Amino acid sequence: MGPEKAGKTRRGPGRRATVPWLLLGLWVAVLAAVGPFAAKLADVQHDRAVDYLPASADSTQVAKIEDRLPGGEATELVLVYHRDGGLRAADRATAARQVAAITRANPLTGTPEAVPSRDGRTVMYAVSSTAPGTDEEKRDAFVNDVRDAARGTDGMSVEVGGPGALATDAAGVYDSLGGPLLYTTVGVVAVLLIVIYRSPLLWLVPLAVAGVADYLSMGVAYGLHQAFGTSVSGQSSGVMTILVFGAGTDYALLIISRYREELRRVERPYDAMKVALRGCGPAVLASSGTVAAGLLCLLAADLNSSRGMGPTGTVGVLCALVAMLTLLPAVLVLLGRRVFWPLVPAFGAEPRQRRSLFAAMGSSAGRRPLVVLAGGAVLLGALALGALNLPGPLKQQDSFVDRPESVAAMETLARAYPGQGTQPITVITPTGRADAALAEVRGHAGVTSAERGRSGGGWTEISVIARGAPQSAAETATIKALRADLDGSYVGGPSAQQIDLQDTNSRDRLVVVPIVLVSVLLILVLLLRSLVAPLLLVAAVIAVWGAALGIGGLVFGPLFGFGGTDPGLGLLSFVFLVALGVDYGIFIMHRMREESLSGAEPAAAALTALRSTGGVIASAGLVLAATFAVLTNMGLVQLVELGFVISVGVLLDTFLVRTYLVTSASVALGRKVWWPGGLSRGPDTEAAGQQEPVAVG
Repeated sequence: MGPEKAGKTRRGPGRRATVPWLLLGLWVAVLAAVGPFAAKLADVQHDRAVDYLPASADSTQVAKIEDRLPGGEATELVLVYHRDGGLRAADRATAARQVAAITRANPLTGTPEAVPSRDGRTVMYAVSSTAPGTDEEKRDAFVNDVRDAARGTDGMSVEVGGPGALATDAAGVYDSLGGPLLYTTVGVVAVLLIVIYRSPLLWLVPLAVAGVADYLSMGVAYGLHQAFGTSVSGQSSGVMTILVFGAGTDYALLIISRYREELRRVERPYDAMKVALRGCGPAVLASSGTVAAGLLCLLAADLNSSRGMGPTGTVGVLCALVAMLTLLPAVLVLLGRRVFWPLVPAFGAEPRQRRSLFAAMGSSAGRRPLVVLAGGAVLLGALALGALNLPGPLKQQDSFVDRPESVAAMETLARAYPGQGTQPITVITPTGRADAALAEVRGHAGVTSAERGRSGGGWTEISVIARGAPQSAAETATIKALRADLDGSYVGGPSAQQIDLQDTNSRDRLVVVPIVLVSVLLILVLLLRSLVAPLLLVAAVIAVWGAALGIGGLVFGPLFGFGGTDPGLGLLSFVFLVALGVDYGIFIMHRMREESLSGAEPAAAALTALRSTGGVIASAGLVLAATFAVLTNMGLVQLVELGFVISVGVLLDTFLVRTYLVTSASVALGRKVWWPGGLSRGPDTEAAGQQEPVAVG
């Protein structure tokens, strides 16, 4: 340490002692202020269909208008009584008696009528009530009351299905996400941190700070909802928690790694932390900014669930960033060197020289870069072909990992009423044209029956039963034909919602994907002062996304037994993998740039960057992949698919793309990787008039 720095050190012991405590006090005050709001996030979390549907679709308009009709939104159920050997007279009497009791106990919109199947084994009753309205707790209570009242007898089964029962079963899964998702995520991260740090204390610090960041993110997300009406769903809040722990732990790994390094060169922990933050702070800021920018691009989506995930995910990343750049350093400085026990970094000690796996990997990539690059590209391309084997669009009954009662009821109905509609289609038409619309609907070739329902606010409801089974090609054709023929009317209902979800996801991919690519590319160009290096990183993450989807196509149907692919999987996995993948690219390319500015040859710069950052990036990649893999243990297929694709993509990016492909491409391109910046012509050209950049990792 030079004289000037030494002088500054002597003048600052009070500051060194005060700043960490001030930061701790500030965080205590922030958490005290945010606490009441964080606890309210669950109150504004909704998982109704309208919270996921496209903002401008027919089915969304139907849901909104139904809320304003007398009684509000209707909860529709189907009671399915079945006996394999055929229903007996006593069975039918029991069913009628139970339905009558349900009618007396609940304000229904009409009297349920028995609809027997042709084979005499099944009878169904359609039950509808507007009493719950849009209150999800009341809806769930109504569904559970009906299930309690509808009891099977010896040999006769009773199942309660329909849209209301499906919504209740899905809400049960989302309600279970909060606790298990958090505990499982914490457990996974804790195990990995213990393995990485080999310390009985150190792993607790980043984990506790991530927990504080998660609590803060809940309060901020609630404030965002109150201020701007941002939708909060079980899916978006779950992903926000994953991002806080995944991205936050990644930032902690980078900061702690650099801090440990500086403790060997700087005597006092406070000063060592200042140097560490100056070293890795800019890259951490840039990487988190890239992730936030990528997620905010989801605001351009028309799908409510995707658009809501953008700001909530961004809140998670930014809260993790703030906590890791302020609270984590303060706690580490106050705990001192002993937090690293038993592997305490001593001042003046040289780090243990160990054989580096990443040095060996970099050397192999550096010897024959073009061969490695071509082989990796062929491998990723071959894996991407697996996407052709992805199952078709996910149907409602295939959305659950474990089959709930509502799905069992739908399957029984499909067997008992083959080729017949058992799920209503809802038409909302102007009241002045209701009679004409009803006649037109009844005359449609794809319609079995149609009944006029409630009227109010200038709109009238028509309940339609199609000839085709739910979500079959025949029913889909009927819905599309009704939309084309009924001018000024809206056609909705569960099957129409699935059609709108598929169509809107296709539209969103065309809009959001280019915005994400342009945004990320611009950030990389500004950060790396190059065009070739950013294009290389973006091409790499696109290849990873394709390969991860391809692996999903190879396992979703054959191995997991999934009956379909969530329509939003492609878009959401793309946004997350591009934003998070570029995250790691920033760390390694930033270090490569620093080595090049110091005069290292391109090949040496690439290999030094990999050797210096490879271990930290590998640890961060494992943690991030593991946190998203937690979603594969949840009860909804769309969450399992999303978690699987992202975790596999992060692993591919960490151990194949960053280590081999980016390194080999950088070696092969030489200084051209920094074109058209001054560094492409030599370090002296770039460094002229600029400050020396800081190191990463």
